[in-house]
Amino acid sequence: MVPTFRSDVRIFMVQTCTSQKEEKEGDNPQTKTLAWFGGGADLTPYYLFDEDISSFHKKYQTLCDSYFSETNDTDNDENDTDANIFTYSKMKNECDRYFYLPARSEHRGTGGIFFDDMSATNKTLAFVQGVANTWLPSWRPIVEKRHPIPYTDQQRNWQLLRRGRYLEFNLLYDRGVKFGLANANPRVEGVMVSAPPLIAWEYNHAIEPGSEEHRLMQILKNPKEWI
Repeated sequence: MVPTFRSDVRIFMVQTCTSQKEEKEGDNPQTKTLAWFGGGADLTPYYLFDEDISSFHKKYQTLCDSYFSETNDTDNDENDTDANIFTYSKMKNECDRYFYLPARSEHRGTGGIFFDDMSATNKTLAFVQGVANTWLPSWRPIVEKRHPIPYTDQQRNWQLLRRGRYLEFNLLYDRGVKFGLANANPRVEGVMVSAPPLIAWEYNHAIEPGSEEHRLMQILKNPKEWI
């Protein structure tokens, strides 16, 4: 009954230097470092407890609102281009868009936030640290509440089937996995060890209309606003 929680934060850095033409003309070569952040946090539940998902989204909305305004507030620094790009609503929509399985016409989970190409500044560094610091407060209460709930063999099998979707996304669509496996010396074990230890697939698995499994699938095919 405990949902899968995924989150990461990362920084990319690229160092540039002056062109060969400028160096030939006698100028000292100059270097410049460009840096940007990426990351996010999202839930993949197997059974829906709406209050858990709403609480999860609310924590990240509160974090996002403390750094990025949802409105074109005139008090915002006009040079702060991130203020209107990385709002909660936009990062929530980007999360829904990214964690999607086209072959299944369904989303992987109930979303959260997802961001990429965020310019590295003191403000965005503080935000990224905030994302990391929200990991346990956003997920641990759900674990403590749902972990004691007993489950049936049928519910366990459903969890394993949904874990299969999780691995499908990672291997077929995730940009980070593709990037990691495209290297000259790919870290195959590093990629595969992140997969759930037990997974199942079943040909043409039938879902009973009106069941809790059916309710989950309706949400995964048509994401909703949780706040």
